[in-house]
Amino acid sequence: MQVLFGVLGPVVAWDDAGDAIALKGPRHRAVLARLIIARRRVVPVSRLVEDLWTNPPPEAVGAVRTFVAALRRALEPGRPPRAPARLLVTEGPGYALRAEQHAVDAWRFEQEVAAAATLPPTDGFPRLARALECWRGPAYAEFADQPWARAERSRLADLRLHAVERQAEARLALGLAAEAAADLDAHVAEHPWREDAWRLLALALYRAGRQADALAVLRRARALLAEQLGVDPGPGLRGLEADILRHAAHLDPQPGGATGRVWAQTAAAYDRAVPSGARARLESTVGLLRDLAVTGGGGLQAARRHRVAAIAAADELGDAELTARLIGAYDVPAIWTRVDEPEQAAQVIAAAERALSALPPGGHEAARARLLATIALESRGTRAARGPEAARQAEEIARRLDDPRALAFALNAVFMQTFHRAGLAPRRDEIGAELVALSARHGLATFEVLGHLIRLQARGALGDFLTADQHASAADRLAERHELPLVGVFTQWYAALRLAATRPPATAEIAAAYRDAAARLEGAGMPGLEHGLLPLALLCTRVEHALPASADALTDWGPYEPWARPHTLLAEGRREEAAAALRKVPDPPRDLLFEALWCLTAQAAISVGDRETMERAQRELTPAAAELAGAGSGLLTVGPVSRHLGDLAAALRRLGPPRSGR
Repeated sequence: MQVLFGVLGPVVAWDDAGDAIALKGPRHRAVLARLIIARRRVVPVSRLVEDLWTNPPPEAVGAVRTFVAALRRALEPGRPPRAPARLLVTEGPGYALRAEQHAVDAWRFEQEVAAAATLPPTDGFPRLARALECWRGPAYAEFADQPWARAERSRLADLRLHAVERQAEARLALGLAAEAAADLDAHVAEHPWREDAWRLLALALYRAGRQADALAVLRRARALLAEQLGVDPGPGLRGLEADILRHAAHLDPQPGGATGRVWAQTAAAYDRAVPSGARARLESTVGLLRDLAVTGGGGLQAARRHRVAAIAAADELGDAELTARLIGAYDVPAIWTRVDEPEQAAQVIAAAERALSALPPGGHEAARARLLATIALESRGTRAARGPEAARQAEEIARRLDDPRALAFALNAVFMQTFHRAGLAPRRDEIGAELVALSARHGLATFEVLGHLIRLQARGALGDFLTADQHASAADRLAERHELPLVGVFTQWYAALRLAATRPPATAEIAAAYRDAAARLEGAGMPGLEHGLLPLALLCTRVEHALPASADALTDWGPYEPWARPHTLLAEGRREEAAAALRKVPDPPRDLLFEALWCLTAQAAISVGDRETMERAQRELTPAAAELAGAGSGLLTVGPVSRHLGDLAAALRRLGPPRSGR
C-alpha cells in the first residue's frame, strides 16, 4: 500500500483508495508533520521530545515511541508482526519518513512550481494550476503556533503567493486579462505588501481596457505601502504608472493586445450600426454563445443560461423560422450523456417542439434537422421514445441535404441515443469514425474533437487502449490548436482510467490520478458530470479488485448514491440493510455508465444472495460480455463485464435451481 500525505491544510494521510487514514491524536499528527518537514532525514527522538513538549514529562521518550508505533500500524496495516517498517523507519538515534516525492502534497506543489518556471505560458499555466490545487488551507494548519513548523509554514506560504502571481502572469501572457484581474484583486486585498501583485493587477486592468481602474490601483498601492510599511513604491510600480499614462506599446501583449483592440473596435461598430431591437442581434448572440460554450467554466454555464433567454426572446417575436434558426444554431458538440441542467433542457425541448410544429410545410429542411437533433441531444439519458426517433429523423434529413455541419450535429444526436442496451460500443465507434472523417474534410474542428472523444470511449470499452491513446492525443492536439480547454478534462480522466485499467489494484497512484482529474472538473461548468464522479470512480476500482468500499458516511455520492449504498453498508457489516437498500436500487440510466452501474448492482446482489437481481443483471450485461464495464465512459472502469458475468453464473449455481413457482 502506498500512502499519500497532505500538509497543505490540516495534516492528513490517505490510503490507496483515497480514504482518510485515522492518525489518532494531535501529538501523533505532530510527529508525522515533524518528520515530513525533515524531508526523509532522520529526526532524533530527543529532538521530537523537545518539539512536542515545552516541559517534557519523564515518560516523554516512551510516549514518542508509542506515537510512532501507532502511526506505523495506521500507515502500514498489512505489515506482518516484527517485520521492519518500510515507510516510518527507525534509523540511528531517531526516525525518518521515507515517503516518495509525489506522496506529499507540499513536495508535489514545489515540484510543479519549479517545473512551470522553465516552461512557456501555455504549458506553465496548467502546471501552476495543478500546484495551487494542492492547497486545502494554511500549511500545517493545526501547528501554526509551533516553533518547529514556523519556518516551513512561512516558506510554503511565500511560495504559494509567488505561484499565484506567476499564474496571473501566465494568464496575462495568454491574453486572459479579465480573469487575471479578478484573481489579483482578491490577492492584493489579502497581501497588500506584495508590490509585484499590485503591478500585475494594474497591468491586467489596463489590458482589460480599464485604464482608469489601473491608475486607481497604483494610487491605492502607493498609499498602502506608505501607511503600512513606510516605503515608496519601487521602480516597477512607478514605471508602470508612467507607461500607462503614455499608452506605451510594450504594455499590450502581442498578438493578444491587437486582438483585444480589434474585438473592442468591432463590437463598438456593431453596437452603433445594428439597432438594439434588431432580430440580427439575437442571431449574432447565438453565434457568440456557441463559441462561449466551448471555453468551459463560467463560459459554458453562461452560454446555457443566455441560450434559454435568447430562445424566450425569439418566442416573444412570434417568428417560428427565427426561433428555429436560433435553436438550431447552437450546435455545440456534447459528449456526456447526463444533462447538466434538466430544467433548461426541458425548456429547450419544449421550444424546439413548438418551432417544429409552427414551421410552414415544405422547405426549411435544414432547420427541421437541427431542431430534431436538438431534441434528441437534450433528451439524452431518458427512456423517452422521442429522443431516438428525433435522432433518426435528423440524420435522414441531414444526409439527404448533404449538409456536413447539420450531419455532424445529427450524428452527435444519434450517438447520444445509442444507450438503449448494453454492449453498443462498436456502434458508437462507427459514429465516432464517421464524425472524425466528415469533420476533418470540412474543417469542423469541434466535431472532429467530438469524434475522437467518442472513439476514445468506444475503444476503451473494447479494451483497445493503444487506439484510444491515439484518439486522446489527437483530441488534445486539436484542443490546443483551437483553444478548447474542456477537452483536457476528458483526456485527463481517460488517463486516470487507463492507469486504473492497466496497473496493479488499489495503488495510491491511481487514487491520486483520479483526484487530480476530479480537480479539473471543479468550475468546469459541467455539474451533471462532476457531482459524485470521484467517489464513484474510487468505488469502482475497489469493487473491481474485490476490496471493501469506503464506509465514510460523509461521502457525497451525488446521483450515484443508490448504487453505492449497498456497498458501503456491506463494508460496515450491515448485510440485512444492504439487502434492503439493493431492493430499492433503480435500473441504471441509459447512459455511458449503464454497464458500470449494473456491475455494481450485480456484485452487491452476489454479496447478499439476491437471486432476482442477479438474474436481471445477468440479462442486462450479457450483450456487453466483450467490453470493460464503464470504460466506455472514458472515466472509470469496474473491469471486464465477462468477469462479473462469471461471478453471477457461479453465484447462481451455488444457489441451485430456483424454487418452483418462481
